[in-house]
Amino acid sequence: MATVLPYNAGNSGKKQEVREMFDNISPTYDNLNRVLSFGIDQGWRKKLIKRLAAVKPGFVLDVATGTADLAIAEAQQIGTKVVGLDISAGMLAVGQQKINKANLMAQIELVVGDSEALAYPDATFDAVTVAFGVRNFENLELGLAEILRVLKPGGTLLVLEFGKPKSAIVQLGYNFYSFTLLPILGRLVSKDARAYSYLPESVRAFPSGDAFTQILTRIGFINPTHTPLTFGICMLYQGTAP
Repeated sequence: MATVLPYNAGNSGKKQEVREMFDNISPTYDNLNRVLSFGIDQGWRKKLIKRLAAVKPGFVLDVATGTADLAIAEAQQIGTKVVGLDISAGMLAVGQQKINKANLMAQIELVVGDSEALAYPDATFDAVTVAFGVRNFENLELGLAEILRVLKPGGTLLVLEFGKPKSAIVQLGYNFYSFTLLPILGRLVSKDARAYSYLPESVRAFPSGDAFTQILTRIGFINPTHTPLTFGICMLYQGTAP
C-alpha cells in the first residue's frame, strides 16, 4: 500500500502529519463533514451500531474516535462503556464538549493515544470500532495487530472505511466529487489547503474490500467480512478475535 501523507513535509512521518491535520481542522470538522457527506455518514454509523448491538459489548474501544460521534452513539444506543482514543488532542477537545453536553462523562472516557501502541493489557475490550480511521494508520498491520491484542477472545472488530465503487458511472461521479469539488469546498471552509485533498488520495491508496479482509485474516481475525454500503462508497468490515 502506497503511503499517502497529508502535507509531505520533509522528514515528518504520517503519524505526525495526520495529528497536525486533524488538530488544524478540528474546529470546523463536524459541520463541514455533515455538509460534505450530505449526512450519509450518519446512516453508515447506524449500520455499524446495529452490528455492535448484536454482540452486546460491555466495554468498547473506539479507535480514531475524532470528535466522538461514534463513541457517543455507542454509549447512548447500546448503553456500553466506551474508551474513545485518538491521536489528535484538538479533535478530542471538541468531542469532550459534546460528551459533557450529553452528560455521558460516566460512560465515555477520551484519551490521546496511538493506535499502533495501545496502552491497554491483552484481552481488555469486548469490541473495537474504527470509523474512517484505519487508512490513517502509519503502519496498518501493526495497528490491526494491536487491536487484535486488546480484544477479548471472541471479541468483535467493526470498521467503517471508504471504499471503491465497482460501477463505472458511480466511480466517475465519486471521483469528480472527491478529487475536484471536495478539496475546493474543504479548503474554503477549513482553511487547510491539503486536508481535503489528502482524504480522496488516502482512500485511493487503501486496500479496500477483499484486499482488506485478506489483511485481517493474515493478522489473525477469524472469518472477516465486508459489506458494501451506498454502492460501495463505504465498506463495513467485521472480524472476530480467536
